[in-house]
Formats: sequence, structure tokens, C-alpha cells
Amino acid sequence: MDLLNTLVDKGLRRELPTRDEALAVLATSDDDLLDVVAAAGKVRRHWFGRRVKLNYLVNLKSGLCPEDCSYCSQRLGSKADILKYTWLKPDEASRAAAAGLAGGAKRVCLVASGRGPTDRDVDRVSDTIKAIKDGNEGVEVCACLGLLSDGQAERLREAGADAYNHNLNTSEGTYGDITTTHTYADRVETVQKAHAAGLSACSGLIAGMGESDEDLVDVVYSLRGLDPDSVPVNFLIPFEGTPLAKEWNLTPQRCLRILAMVRFVCPDVEVRIAGGREVHLRTMQPLALHLANSIFLGDYLTSEGQAGQADLEMIADAGFEVEGAGEVTLPEHRVAAGGGCGSHESAGCGSHGSAGCGSHDGGAGCGSHESGGVCGSAPVSAAEEKASEARTDLVAVRRRGAGTDLAPNA
Repeated sequence: MDLLNTLVDKGLRRELPTRDEALAVLATSDDDLLDVVAAAGKVRRHWFGRRVKLNYLVNLKSGLCPEDCSYCSQRLGSKADILKYTWLKPDEASRAAAAGLAGGAKRVCLVASGRGPTDRDVDRVSDTIKAIKDGNEGVEVCACLGLLSDGQAERLREAGADAYNHNLNTSEGTYGDITTTHTYADRVETVQKAHAAGLSACSGLIAGMGESDEDLVDVVYSLRGLDPDSVPVNFLIPFEGTPLAKEWNLTPQRCLRILAMVRFVCPDVEVRIAGGREVHLRTMQPLALHLANSIFLGDYLTSEGQAGQADLEMIADAGFEVEGAGEVTLPEHRVAAGGGCGSHESAGCGSHGSAGCGSHDGGAGCGSHESGGVCGSAPVSAAEEKASEARTDLVAVRRRGAGTDLAPNA
């Protein structure tokens, strides 16, 4: 297939595909799916070998958020039956992180619900970062606390944070359809503040909210323009009690196409399979490792994930290996150019700005198309016709780990 040969060549050179090429990946048929995975897999292996980086989420403060993000179980007005608790103490958060690190995670992502941190909140998180780093040499810590005020990113960096997460989630043109309490520009500004402070930028998206192919390509191209070091790809978990509870628009095949498109557009950055992989990729998760070089281990913020041991077995059975604590995740040219924050010229995902550890459990939508919209794409396959069949049996609220007396899943 000429398209795939072209995309592989561009990926190996870190050259940006055209929008039409990116859209064509999303429009490929099921008959061509394995060819798409194999092509994107060549790009993934060129830059990252067969290594899989493990990340572990710790939800420092759960629920009761004043923002109205339609995809989020912690949103204002959410009726989802999730755990709700205020700030974990540093020693509690450190114990929660230790479980993930013992399971092989090399990065801990500290997440808190809310619009953004107060200065006192930054103090709390700074103490937590120090507690985790004091007990675990070499661990990476990423903070995800919402919109940042001036000076807060610098304080987190001084406290030892390595990265900051703030996802764009969806295209600029449809952002107002999913959130009204802040803007797309607010998110971009926070990513830029994190980047300017010397934090490694992590920013991604949520698929499955009814968006079109054009919306998906828009947000991924915007991410390339922000130059994050890592791009988490979330798949919407339609929680009962949220506005997007009925949005069951994804199939395993579509998830693989989305991951392949992200890899072609962002060839040399850490592409992370984040929330919703167990719900939407299901038994196709091992194939996704040929596209992404990073996953979350165990549970998410408010939902249960695959058992940590099952994650490790899946990685080994698929012929991949867990990235060691002493290994550098990013290709040498990105590390050399920005101390781990990207090359900012031609490498990877673009110019500047970004953030995101895949913080929300599963998605952010656009609601622009009734059936999960494949605009102007290939004929609908039998699998895609069944995409609207809800798999509510696969959505499980987290009842263990942070905020509970039960051992975490790691």
C-alpha cells in the first residue's frame, strides 16, 4: 500500500504527514488493519525498540470538581458512584505510589480533581513529590493538577517534579461542546507554562465522544504543534451519571487506527495507551503495543483497570519488555535538544507547549456526530455497526487503592 510506505518513510525521518494522509489512516478498512499496525509498528520500533514504559496513577483528590467536562466522572453534577475524598497526605500518596513502582512503573502521575491548584495545594503536592522521591531513587514524577497560575509550574519543578500533564482532549473547534467552565486556550496556556518552567510536557486526547475523523486529526496536529514528550491516548469510558454515558462509539479496530494515526503524526514521542483500553481494545490490547510504547499499570483515577500482573504478562507474551528504571525513554535527539522536553525544531510532536498524563479515566468528546462519526471514511464495517452496543459490564468503579483501606491494583 503506497500510503503506508509513504507514512513509514516520513515517520523514520520525523516528517509530518499531510492531513489527507492522516485521515486516510482512519479511513482504512478492516481488511487492511494488520497492514496499518505493521507499518506504524516499524516507526514505533525504530524510535523505541520493543520497550514498554509503565506509568502509575495516584488520585490525590477524587471527585467534587467544579468544572463541567462532559466526559469526566468527577465533574460538577456527576451522578457517577465514584470514590470521593479530599487530599491524601504525603505518606498516604507515597504508599500508594510504592505499589505501582514495585510492579515495574518508572513514572508516578499525581492527579487531583479541580479547576487548578491553590498555592497551598502546590505546597501539598510538593511535599508529596519529595516523599515519593526520597524513598524511590530515579523515579519520575508527573503532576496533573489542572490549570496553572503564574509561578506554580516553577515551584513544582523546584520540588522535584519531572513532568506536567494537561490534555487538550479534543479539537479546538469542538472544545466548547464538552466543557463550558474553561476554554481550549486555557489548556494550551497551562501546557506552555509547564514547558517554560522546564517540565517535560505531557498532553493527549480522548477518543470516542462522537467526534469526526477531522476532529481527531485536528487535535493530534495541535499536539504536534505543542511538542509534548508524551501523548496519552484515552478512550472514553462512558460512566453512568455523566452526559456522555450513552456514547459507545468505539471498536477495537477503530482504536487501533487512532493509535496508528497518532504514531505517524508523532513518530518519536512517547505514545501512551491511557484510560479505556480494557473497555474498548479488549482482547486486541497486545496489538496496540505495536503502536504505543507506554501504558498505565493497574487502575485509573475512578475506574478499575486490568490487573497489574495481567499487564506484565501481556507485555511479555506479545514479545515486548518493560522499560527499566535506568533506561531513557525518549530518543537521544529529543533528550539532547531539551533535557528531555523535546527538540522544539523538527523532532516528534511539534513546537511547544502541552501536558497530560492521561488524567481522566476515559474521554472527552465532541458530540459532533451521532454515531461516533467517520466523516467521509471507508464503508462501515460489521464491527463498526456494532459499535453502539454498550459494554457497560466492562466499566467498573475503582474501590481499592488511594482513598480506601484496600490494597491497590498494581
